[in-house]
Amino acid sequence: MQEVLPGIFHWSTPHPKIKIEVSSYWLDNGGVLIDPLIPRNVELRWFEGRPSPPKAIALSSRHHYRDSSRLVEHFGCRVLCNRAGLHEFTHGEPVTGFDPGEPLPGDLTAFEIGGLCPDETALHSALARTLWLADALVRNPAEGRSDVLGFVPDTLMDDPPETKRQLLEALTRALDELDFENVMLAHGGPLIGDGRRQLQEFVDGGGRTAFEY
Repeated sequence: MQEVLPGIFHWSTPHPKIKIEVSSYWLDNGGVLIDPLIPRNVELRWFEGRPSPPKAIALSSRHHYRDSSRLVEHFGCRVLCNRAGLHEFTHGEPVTGFDPGEPLPGDLTAFEIGGLCPDETALHSALARTLWLADALVRNPAEGRSDVLGFVPDTLMDDPPETKRQLLEALTRALDELDFENVMLAHGGPLIGDGRRQLQEFVDGGGRTAFEY
């Protein structure tokens, strides 16, 4: 667990299905988890010791439900997902839908990304000047290449040229409309202090693919 900004913590955990490390986040403000996998070294006891226990889980994508069910069972927190992704939850998962532009716990606001899927969402905190991205931008998970930012592989896109065009358009809107300096990734470590600059350079360069399987 690393406090990357005051009251904002990041950790990475191997994903049980895709077998690579993915990122999760905790916000002391409001007791909010983002895209959570429970950290194996501290388990649930770490969250029990926070100033506020977990009250809400915000998903940047329906695919990032991860360990939400365990957290809901233990803490009774609610799970929030873009309304366009609610069709994923067919087994009674306690998930509440939100719409882009809607304010969320932890000083977060949902920002529409789309492209990869209708519920691809960015989460923005004006207070922390931070933007969380789902799968619109990732870092290469390979050893020694974690600095490479880009799109997910073409094999994960239905129409790679059109999907990339839509993602670049959405990321450009985020740069134009939102105030942020830090970018937090669901796949890759956080970009603290120069996230906006790196995202602007990525968009200005027309994008690239981070890695291929």
